Amino acid sequence: MPRGWPPIGQCSAETQAWSCSGTPSDCVKLALGALMTTPPDVVVSGINHGANLGTDVLYSGTVSAAMEGAMEGMPAIAVSLTSYKGGNFDLAAAFVRDLLSPDSHLPLPPATLLNVNVPDLPSADIKGAKVTRQGIRRYHEQFAKRTDPRGKTYYWLAGEVLEDVEDPAAQLPYPPDQREAILAVSTDVQAIQEGYISITPLQYNLTAITTLTALSQWFPPDIPNP
Repeated sequence: MPRGWPPIGQCSAETQAWSCSGTPSDCVKLALGALMTTPPDVVVSGINHGANLGTDVLYSGTVSAAMEGAMEGMPAIAVSLTSYKGGNFDLAAAFVRDLLSPDSHLPLPPATLLNVNVPDLPSADIKGAKVTRQGIRRYHEQFAKRTDPRGKTYYWLAGEVLEDVEDPAAQLPYPPDQREAILAVSTDVQAIQEGYISITPLQYNLTAITTLTALSQWFPPDIPNP
């Protein structure tokens, strides 16, 4: 670990901490717009309890907070521990602290953030870290219909993660050599299953770039093409 940092779980006497009743991205907005006189060097969101893998990032408050920092032009990292039951946050904290050591430099282009997921395993069982691509994480969802003490009906959402889901990259409209190069990179879901820390670069622009040309040539007859 880099020298000069306080031990994990401790802060110096000069550290100020704030809480916010809004969403995680609201926390970043409040810090940047009202609480901080100078912008931070980096935005770190988390450590979240529970994985943010694959398509989870579309719903994740942890990722959205880091995304808010990236939208403001700052390096940003979302960090999650891949368990809701475990409490071993020290390894995840130490890993991110090493990423942000004074001797390191995050090679992040503008409008990009890192989504880091750390297995809830003893350090001796973690095989290392991998740069990964976003995979697919789907659920077999189930809704249980229940009645509260006042007689009102509500639904309790539950479900199980589907581990073996087809890799979406196999269907990408890229030339075969580019598709093979993409498929050679592990997904975040695969890395976690194999006992690695996953580091996935994300961007908030969700435009399907490879579809733009085909869609522009397709315009239905009743829609004018400017």
